Amino acid sequence: MNTWRTTRVSQRLGLDVPIIQGPFGGGLSSVNLAACVSEAGGLGSFGVHHLTAPDISKVAAAIRAQTQKPFALNLWLPFDQSDAQPSPVQYQEYLQPLLPYYTELGLPVPEQPQHFSPDFDEQMHAVLEARPKVFSFVYGVPPTWVIEQCKSLGIMTLGAATTPDEARALEAGGVDMVVATGFEAGGHRVSFLRKPEESLMGTFSLIPQVVDAVRIPVVAAGGIADGRGIAAALTLGADAVQIGTAFLACVESGTSQLHRNKILSNEAKYTGLTRAFSGRLARGIQNRFMNDLRDSALAPYPIQNWLTGKLKLAATEQARAELMSLWCGQSAPLLKHTEAQVLLTSLIQQTDQIYLGK
Repeated sequence: MNTWRTTRVSQRLGLDVPIIQGPFGGGLSSVNLAACVSEAGGLGSFGVHHLTAPDISKVAAAIRAQTQKPFALNLWLPFDQSDAQPSPVQYQEYLQPLLPYYTELGLPVPEQPQHFSPDFDEQMHAVLEARPKVFSFVYGVPPTWVIEQCKSLGIMTLGAATTPDEARALEAGGVDMVVATGFEAGGHRVSFLRKPEESLMGTFSLIPQVVDAVRIPVVAAGGIADGRGIAAALTLGADAVQIGTAFLACVESGTSQLHRNKILSNEAKYTGLTRAFSGRLARGIQNRFMNDLRDSALAPYPIQNWLTGKLKLAATEQARAELMSLWCGQSAPLLKHTEAQVLLTSLIQQTDQIYLGK
């Protein structure tokens, strides 16, 4: 009955079931969600790439205050970005497409900051000091010193790949496990060897090719929202699944009620890929902001992400869904549950039934 529950991933991480809650960046993760999933036997995750080192330490402590079970902290590796400041003229050029939205939302135009994102090395040292069971990451292969430190501290590493070549690169870099993420997934496309537009493999094509390409355990992600998706991924050779959108729609997540309502609405049938919000390609529910900026010259990440940060916050506070980043995967129409415990219980029961042949 429970054969699907015992895999290399569940055994190595000490999980009851090989189900990982996807990490959400930009404040959409929550301590309550991560702790709830871990307490229920899966692996809760928290996306900390937007946080400073002290705040990462606080998050880890807060999760541990609610659960002693394994959990993951997730960072974005520095990739395809420059720490160099744009010139004042260039900064103004980056601002131009966004000025109408600052006006519409009643916001002052922001002055150019000294830094557009937290320092990665400081973030990484905070993660190492926190010693989560899993350090997960996107956008490449960590530096050797990170892999070595994780191994010495007993922290398992979990990297994301959108192609078999990226999975091979992660394995060659000493990473313990790989998340193979199909283009159905909500949020950012985390390609790092080729442009994301050239790496749009669907989950059913990607998973078996990655399984054949590497020896390390493979976690399937992208478009998995129920027991059928879990069973299909495991049949294709995956050792676990990572589920994002279904958990994002739960009340325990850090997203707004309006965002959750949109994920559960008919509008979630229509998602698209955009660089408008962060400067990097990501999947969300189509809205005016995405469509308006479709052909605009946008700032690169992390500048665009910083410039839209206050816009997204104000749009959320003003319940302006047409200007929010409504991250959402393609399987949202399958969702039925809005509580994490109920969702995880349902996923387990559905998968049990499939393996029992009922």
